[in-house]
Amino acid sequence: MIRIGALGGLLLLGACAQGPTLQQRLSVFMGQGEADLVAALGVPARTHEAEGRRFLQFEQRRTVAVAAPAPIPYYGRFGPRYGYWPQPPAYAVVGCDITFELAEGRVQGFSTRGEGCR
Repeated sequence: MIRIGALGGLLLLGACAQGPTLQQRLSVFMGQGEADLVAALGVPARTHEAEGRRFLQFEQRRTVAVAAPAPIPYYGRFGPRYGYWPQPPAYAVVGCDITFELAEGRVQGFSTRGEGCR
């Protein structure tokens, strides 16, 4: 009986587990060359060179549905009214910019910026 309880607890914990974070997924590129980086992520949106270092910026954009706001009541002759049709959902573009720093042709570090970086 104890084994069944322990197995059930492990299954519950496993159901809550999530995949690796963005930082963990990007850390596999540390020490790799620029060609490997471009082969895996595609052509960068921007590049910049300064003080012997090269910076490659990759952009990710996606559209997400956002819940419609609650209808605002208006007051008519017979009291508050909430309207007859629900409002349509709204959409927002969420972005993430990932910048890799390369020195001597190898990835030395990276940074992320944006609300879509997860």
